[in-house]
Amino acid sequence: MPIYLLLSTLSTHGVECVVENPSCLRQISMDIENLGVKVLGQYATLGQYDFVHVIEAPDNETVARVSMELIAQGHLKPLSLPTISINDFISRLSLDRQP
Repeated sequence: MPIYLLLSTLSTHGVECVVENPSCLRQISMDIENLGVKVLGQYATLGQYDFVHVIEAPDNETVARVSMELIAQGHLKPLSLPTISINDFISRLSLDRQP
């Protein structure tokens, strides 16, 4: 199944939630899984994005729905990135170079 990265920043409402109850961050992964995807990892980050979720989902449409649901909840502003394994990437580059 395809792997995606969800990079997210906290909204003002999300910051309030984290300050009042830091464990609410675990709920985000549960909310994502309840939308039909598997959370492989959740990380807090420093820099432009506050959190990264590594997820497994059947397709882009499912990830789009997850992103919209997270936005609607008002805690996060996500950015979804599809990934390609390095082996698949190298294989594709090698195929494209064959005469």
